[in-house]
Amino acid sequence: MTGMNYGYARVSTTDQDLSIQVEKLKAAGCTIIREEKASGTSREGRKELETLLEFVRPGDALTVTRIDRLARSIGDLQDIVRVLKARGVHLRATEQPIDTSTAAGKAFIDMLGVFAEFETNLRRERQMEGIAKAKNAGVYKGRKPSIDRAQIEALKAEGLGPAEIAKRLGIGRASVYRVEKGSKKGVSG
Repeated sequence: MTGMNYGYARVSTTDQDLSIQVEKLKAAGCTIIREEKASGTSREGRKELETLLEFVRPGDALTVTRIDRLARSIGDLQDIVRVLKARGVHLRATEQPIDTSTAAGKAFIDMLGVFAEFETNLRRERQMEGIAKAKNAGVYKGRKPSIDRAQIEALKAEGLGPAEIAKRLGIGRASVYRVEKGSKKGVSG
């Protein structure tokens, strides 16, 4: 008896669409498809993938459209493949000739993992170069502060404590303490 064919679809950001991956996984015969919108740089915070890895049984297959939907680093990919192998589960990809039930498929997945990691590192380097260039040109200023120091100081001057200030401004109490600590450093040093 052949096992179940589970699908896993992932996009990196909440504004990306999963529907194309889901359609391809359905066409590949996946009966259950888990979806998530999370960064692929690590398995941390990827609850749907963890659920699949715990749920699959010997003879099952885990299918993705491309391995970069599953993992972005060769180490992470190798860890996932080891978990699947230990459980007797095969990994397949709809857009790449990957099937870990064959020697060629195993070799190919290792090579693709190396290239996926290389591409991620190149993208990160280009991003950092772009940010550095924008900073030098005075274009990139970073994120605007979300906490108004003046409001915190004004409420403190009215005699309110950190908990009440945090409640009124809809921020965490730790943020109020950070502003107070920053103000003290600015005065003394």
